[in-house]
Amino acid sequence: MCGIVGYIGKKPVVPVLLDGLKRLEYRGYDSAGIAVVSDGGQLEVRRCQGKLRNLEETIRLKPLDGVYGIGHTRWATHGRPSEENAHPHRDCQGNIVVVHNGIIENYLALKETLSGEGHRFQTETDTEVIAHLVEKHHCPDKTGRNGLRPLEEAVRRAVQELHGVYALAILSTRDPQKIVAVRSGPPAVIGLGQDEYFVASDIPAVLYHTRDVFFLADEELAVLTPDGVRLLDFQGNPVQRELQHITWDPIQAEKGGFKHFMVKEIFEQPRAVRDTLLGRLSRETGRVYLGEEMEITEEDFRSFREVKIVACGTSWHAALAGKFMVEKLARLPVEVDYGSEYRYRDPIIDEHTLTVLVSQSGETADTIAAQREAQRKRSKTLAIANAVGSMIPREAHGAFYTHAGPEIGVASTKTFTTQLAALFVLGLYLGQARGRLTPEQSKPFIEELLKIPSKLEQILQRDEELEELGRVFFRRSDFLFLGRGIHYPLALEGALKLKEISYIHAEGYPAGEMKHGPNALIDPNLPVVVLATVDRNDPESLTRYEKTISNIREVKARDGIVIALVTEGDTEVRAAADQVFELPPAPELLQPILEAVPLQLLAYHIGVRRGCDVDQPRNLAKSVTVE
Repeated sequence: MCGIVGYIGKKPVVPVLLDGLKRLEYRGYDSAGIAVVSDGGQLEVRRCQGKLRNLEETIRLKPLDGVYGIGHTRWATHGRPSEENAHPHRDCQGNIVVVHNGIIENYLALKETLSGEGHRFQTETDTEVIAHLVEKHHCPDKTGRNGLRPLEEAVRRAVQELHGVYALAILSTRDPQKIVAVRSGPPAVIGLGQDEYFVASDIPAVLYHTRDVFFLADEELAVLTPDGVRLLDFQGNPVQRELQHITWDPIQAEKGGFKHFMVKEIFEQPRAVRDTLLGRLSRETGRVYLGEEMEITEEDFRSFREVKIVACGTSWHAALAGKFMVEKLARLPVEVDYGSEYRYRDPIIDEHTLTVLVSQSGETADTIAAQREAQRKRSKTLAIANAVGSMIPREAHGAFYTHAGPEIGVASTKTFTTQLAALFVLGLYLGQARGRLTPEQSKPFIEELLKIPSKLEQILQRDEELEELGRVFFRRSDFLFLGRGIHYPLALEGALKLKEISYIHAEGYPAGEMKHGPNALIDPNLPVVVLATVDRNDPESLTRYEKTISNIREVKARDGIVIALVTEGDTEVRAAADQVFELPPAPELLQPILEAVPLQLLAYHIGVRRGCDVDQPRNLAKSVTVE
């Protein structure tokens, strides 16, 4: 979950590296560092504990310059956050430097072997082992230039001994004008500009310099020189890869006048949902179209007997809501799994199972492992992801891109609502493929779905109401979130957002479970956020709504404080609750997309009031690319 960046070209290297690290700081911010090589071949390193601004100050006080280099922003796994453990890391001779995202599982055994061969280690990290291992293969007989292997060959030999997951950028002053990038698990994107070349952990780091990129596949190396980029696999065979042209405007990766990335991305949700739906729905015919890259045939979709959805974190909450959507629209059984648990239970799946992987980054390590387990058992896999060309959609049999644009804030917002929209579209498509919905029957669903972006805009115009709620409740130490049916996953998501952003303890529960324990938590200091919207044209929704009102009365009978999300014109909940926030009416299955926004804004305003870093919450990183 660290961020790596590398550059070789004609621009001053230090500003390029620092700019790239700023755009990757959401991936890690315990420490940061850069290593650059000067025209004369001199290697210099600057490292600093803490956020990137500390490194910038260090460089201001002790400047450096060079013609190519690598940088890193760290989220600690092995070794406490400190300047000593900050990347880049060197070998014994100080000629090789490495930046690393991932975990080397056998680093202790390698360290013991290398120590026995005379290598001396300075840090607690697993990364330092890589630098020493590359040194060992780079100059095996210690004779200098005469015994030197090319850096890429030394790296290729070194990675054969590594167990774990890693993305690397490596340079050596003994083989100058060269950066070797490696991927085995976590993402590594290569950018190709005009006589300049980049490696980074994510697209925003290179987007201001080039939009022509490609992702390394697992077990591949890229060799960056002033003359271009060469690709090799771990066996040394040449690899060809097509470039992808990124359509994101670089300004999308900036704050755009907002105080924080998180609130900017919350306000981008109407646009993001529109872009996700674009070209997938026909008002005229009622037909639904899935993805740009689809090897799964209509016959395959008709043959599936069950759906497994696998995800982590916020994406898992979207998947839980998606279960209700797909089962209702397609009448197909759906099971939702955590990516981190899926492969440990020997799931019962086969060629009649559709496995859907939901991931913002398309690089979530646990979800990749689940995907490979599903494919090993002959299940077709469909990826719902935001990052084009990332690992999960690339390895899947079908890709459904949400087109939310870059999401910099660690807490997912616009990717959550676009995932919900994508899962609803999937439910419609499966319903049509299985003959459960005709195109004519689908038209009302399509019409209502296409109204969602404008309804999101209506909610966002009333942000001041949620800011006031934040002012009233930001000092509370605990929150409870309640929902029934498809709204229960939104209770979980509301609690997660509040925990992530404000560090307040919060729990989400099915409202019907209150009598089974959570009622013991209620007291006059506990705010209880209740999802109490209703679709009055849906008998099941009305039944759920009436039972939710009973839960509200249970809370009030125990002197709890009720904050309720309700549908416009509601009078029953308003009479019982302490605070209400009204949402535009929508069908039951689409209400979660609308409910997400006030929950996000409530968490945001409480977090800001408490002085929290809402874009970079402590102990968290944006893309969980290691297990």
